[in-house]
Amino acid sequence: MSLAEEMDTVTGTSAGSVDRHATSRTFESTDPATGAVVGVFPIHDEDAVTETVAQARAAAELWAGLGFDGRKQRLNAFRGYVARRLHELADLVHRENGKPHADAILEISLAIDHLAWAAGHARKALGQRRVKSGMLAANHAAYLEYQPLGVVGVIGPWNYPVFTPMGSIAYALAAGNAVVFKPSEYTPAIGAWLAAAWRAAVPDAADVVQVVTGFGDTGNALCRAGVGKIAFTGSAATGRKVMAACAETLTPVLMELGGKDAMIVDDDADVVAAADAAVWGAMSNGGQTCIGVERVYVTEAVYDRFVAEVTTQVRELRPGSDDEATYGPMTMPSQIDIVNRHVQDAASAGARVITGEAALSGEGYVAPTVLLDVPEESAAIREETFGPTLTITKVRDAEEALRLTNDTTYGLAGSIFSGSRAKAMDLARRMRSGMTSINSVLTFASVPALPFGGVGDSGFGRIHGEDGLKEFTRSKAITRQRIALPVNVMSFRRPANTTDQLARVIGMLHGRHR
Repeated sequence: MSLAEEMDTVTGTSAGSVDRHATSRTFESTDPATGAVVGVFPIHDEDAVTETVAQARAAAELWAGLGFDGRKQRLNAFRGYVARRLHELADLVHRENGKPHADAILEISLAIDHLAWAAGHARKALGQRRVKSGMLAANHAAYLEYQPLGVVGVIGPWNYPVFTPMGSIAYALAAGNAVVFKPSEYTPAIGAWLAAAWRAAVPDAADVVQVVTGFGDTGNALCRAGVGKIAFTGSAATGRKVMAACAETLTPVLMELGGKDAMIVDDDADVVAAADAAVWGAMSNGGQTCIGVERVYVTEAVYDRFVAEVTTQVRELRPGSDDEATYGPMTMPSQIDIVNRHVQDAASAGARVITGEAALSGEGYVAPTVLLDVPEESAAIREETFGPTLTITKVRDAEEALRLTNDTTYGLAGSIFSGSRAKAMDLARRMRSGMTSINSVLTFASVPALPFGGVGDSGFGRIHGEDGLKEFTRSKAITRQRIALPVNVMSFRRPANTTDQLARVIGMLHGRHR
C-alpha cells in the first residue's frame, strides 16, 4: 500500500495515518474538483498538541546531538525517499489541492532542491567560528555559533502544501530542531504523507517530525504549547491572531503573509516575454500564489502591445482537473467570493473586463480575468485577490510605475521587465519588497541561497538561504581568555589611574574622527 493510499485509513488509534492521541473527533479532506473524500483526520485538541510537542522535544535532543554530518546524512535519506516517490506525492497534491499534476511535480522538485541545500550548507552557516576580539579584549578568543531552538512549530498553507512549509521544515531540521507541523485543514493528507515519509526514511529519528491536524483551535494550541518558535504562512489577519497567541508565552514568530505583487514593464522590455511571465505569474495555480503577479504597470510606449499579447494568451487558458488543464479549481471555496467581489467592484468603477473563452468545468473554478483601467483605490488594486485575475495599468514611465507599485501596505515580491540591466537593477533595489525578479517572475523562490520573505503586511523573518537557517537558531557568543593581562580593567583591584589611561588611549584612537 502506498503512503497516499494510507491517507483514508481510519482506526481506533489513527486517522489518515496520523496518531489520534486521545482525540475522538475527525474531519474529512476532500478533492476540490470532485468533492471526493481524500482522507479522514483527527481534530487534535490542546492535550493532543501538548503531548505531540513533548514527544518532539525529547526527539530534539537526539537530533541536535547527531551534529551537522549526522543530520545531513538523514536529511539526504529523506529527500531521496521523497524524490523516488515524486509522482505518488504529486498525485496526492493534485487530488487534495487541485493543481495540475505537472505543477505539483514542479512544486515538489523545488522543495527537494531546498532540502538538499539546507542540509549541505548548515555547517558553514551555523557552525562555530572565530571572530575578531577587538582591542579591549585582545587577550581573549571570541567564538560565534548558532544553536537550535529545540522544537519549531510550522503552520502551513494550502496553496503550496509541500514547497512552502518545507521552506521552514527543511531549514529548521538542518539547523538541529525537531518540527511539529500543522498543515492546512484543506491539505492534511499531504502533511501526513510528508510525516510518514520521514518516519520511513529516518527510522532512528522518527519522532523528529510530527504532525497535528485540525482547524484554528489546533494551530492556536500549537502556539501555546511551549515551542521554540512558530513559523506561520497565511493571511495577515490570521497572522495577527497567531502573533497574539504567541505573545502570551513570548514565543518568537516568523510571518510569511500575503502580497499584492506588481510587475513593471518598461519601454524597452521584451513585450512577448513580459506578457508570458505576467500570465503565468497571475494565473498559474489558479492565482493562488502569495508571490503571484496581481498588478502590472506598463509604460505608454508598449501598453497596447502588452495588453494584446496578454489577451491572446489568457484566451488560450482552460481551468479544469484533467491533465490538459492549465490550472485547477479554487482550493478554498470561500476565496471565490473574494475574487468575484474584486472583479465586480472594478467593473462597477469603469474597468474593462477581459475573460478567457473556455467554458468552466464546474462551480469551483474561476475564469482567467484581466482588468484594464482599474482605479487605484479599487479593491482589485488595494487588497490581495488570490485568484486568476490580473490588473493592467498604463503609466507615463517606469518611475510612475515604481511609485504605484510601492503604494501598498504589502511588500512581498515583484518583477521588472526592462532591456536595461542598470535601470532594472536600480528599480529592483528601490522596489519596496523582500524579493524582486528581473525579466522573469518568481525566480527568487527557486534559488535556495536567497532568503524569502516580505515587509509590511507581508510579514517578517526569512526562510531559505543562510538567513533561513539562522531564523531557526539562537546565536551563542563565547569568549575564552588566552592570556592574563598585567592589569585587569574589570576588577575592583585595578590601579586607580587605569581608566584615565584607557580614556587617553581611546581619545587618541577615536577622538580624531569628525
